Amino acid sequence: MTPKEEKKVIHVAHSPDSDDAFMFYAINQKKIDTKGYEFVDVLSDIETLNKKALEGVYEVSAISIHAFPYVSDKYALLSSGASMGDNYGPMIVAKEPFDISQLKNKKIAVPGTLTSAFLALELFLDDKNFDYEVINFDDIIPAVKKGKVDAGLIIHEGQLTYQDEGLVCIVDLGKWWYERTGGLPLPLGGNVIRKDLGEETMKEISEILRESIKYSLAYRDEAVDYALKYARGMTKDKADRFIGMYVNDLTVDYGERGRKAIELFLKEAYEKGFIDNFPEIKFV
Repeated sequence: MTPKEEKKVIHVAHSPDSDDAFMFYAINQKKIDTKGYEFVDVLSDIETLNKKALEGVYEVSAISIHAFPYVSDKYALLSSGASMGDNYGPMIVAKEPFDISQLKNKKIAVPGTLTSAFLALELFLDDKNFDYEVINFDDIIPAVKKGKVDAGLIIHEGQLTYQDEGLVCIVDLGKWWYERTGGLPLPLGGNVIRKDLGEETMKEISEILRESIKYSLAYRDEAVDYALKYARGMTKDKADRFIGMYVNDLTVDYGERGRKAIELFLKEAYEKGFIDNFPEIKFV
């Protein structure tokens, strides 16, 4: 193999979740042509990935849409790989029901201040000075159950399992956003690619990632089986349901609804002072 033919190593950083595993199944299991690129998985929780993206560590990374304004100097948004809550999304859960007007007086466990769930909560409360504690997303439900916090902001599979733990939903932020925006999905996560790779490489990798998502949707059963090891003990039916929530047509391409949702989400956050700048939103 000549130097020119050597495989280019591309680190793809994403959460250790069933929906992300499902998206990258075809790449990891070499089900599609990767065009001479060698893709290396890097698994970490989303808040850690947001912070790594601030440093430009990985060539491709899943990030929270909330984090994009802070990394837009280094990264471009890929047009595929979105996680959108279409009339569902992150939830505030608690041990006992209470009126949402009481939320500002509660201590809320959150999975990170750069997560889109956190920004959605700020928009919902219209306040950035509420009482919260940052806890790893896996530990939020146990913290609520033990009474360490009054409520928890849950993401990932917890949205389908919180009732099994005896908790109740106070508010579904995806449903709230959908209703107040006239039917837009709540932008949660996206894939970004480092700009210093150059336009040609960025476009090639974008197409490979899109093909991986399309492959998994076409061969759903085998891709779900692969993703089950990241499903934190969920049954296959429940994991399949969760994957369907966050890997769908909007994941293949944001489309007009998805693009409009991102623009509105970040614009409102900027106008309310919850983010420092409103970035130019371009897709590869």
